Amino acid sequence: MSSTPKHFRQAALALGATLMLAGCAGPNPRDPYESYNRAMFSFNDTVDTYALKPVATVYRDVTPSFVQTGVGNFFGNLGDAWTAVNNLLQGNGEAGMTDVTRFALNSTLGILGLFDIASEAGLQKHKEDFGQTLGTWGVSSGPYLMLPLLGPSTVRDTVALPADFAGNIWSYKTPVYLRNIGTGVNLVDTRASLLDATSMLEDAALDRYEFIRDGYLQRRESLIHPDGNPNSSKKQDPADEGAPAAKPDAAPAAPVTPQAAAPAPAETKSAENSAAVSSESAPKELTSGTPAASDASL
Repeated sequence: MSSTPKHFRQAALALGATLMLAGCAGPNPRDPYESYNRAMFSFNDTVDTYALKPVATVYRDVTPSFVQTGVGNFFGNLGDAWTAVNNLLQGNGEAGMTDVTRFALNSTLGILGLFDIASEAGLQKHKEDFGQTLGTWGVSSGPYLMLPLLGPSTVRDTVALPADFAGNIWSYKTPVYLRNIGTGVNLVDTRASLLDATSMLEDAALDRYEFIRDGYLQRRESLIHPDGNPNSSKKQDPADEGAPAAKPDAAPAAPVTPQAAAPAPAETKSAENSAAVSSESAPKELTSGTPAASDASL
């Protein structure tokens, strides 16, 4: 009998803790429409499970790898044109001209983009959209949104979608039936490239909705503000931030050769005086991103 009051006390404590936690819990400030988003996530997941994923699996298993590579290169090359526009709008002149050069080179010598010879030539590929451009201009991302069929987004990125659709060169392809076929092939090819990643996600994530939401928001933030500072300009040269450790011509580190073990005083002084100059010519940080299945270029 003495154990009964103890059980009541434990039950009362557990109930009190539960009520307290429930009172403290509230909607995620970045996901105020979570109920709607979860319902839309479930809808998209059902469509993917019973339609898109099976087709993408067959496509990956049956289509020769060189054909899949050509499809990805072709539509990726078309995307370089819109990426160039966005990089120029963001003030990234060097990256924008690289994108223009990539598009011109792959469209001609690469046979309409089927071969990515620009990457082999050392021209870095970028991926920019108008949502990132608005973010660079200071527009807040707004709440998280799960769009039907298109997948994760935010209010800002959703507002930017019409511009991204308009910037997609393939959307002007005629006749219309060829445009629709190409759009479908691009969608299936993109989904096929993500099969392994989604399989790992299904095995690892306890709550796939939260995992995808948090991953999407973090990735978008890092694409717009790589240094984590919302007040800084996008893709700022790391050397301009005053990081002497990254300067190739800064004060000499531990010697790696006998000849460099004891530099002359004049050489050391020259290297110290040239630190400010070398910071201006340091290469920009390389960034890359994997295209999501909901890209507007589909």
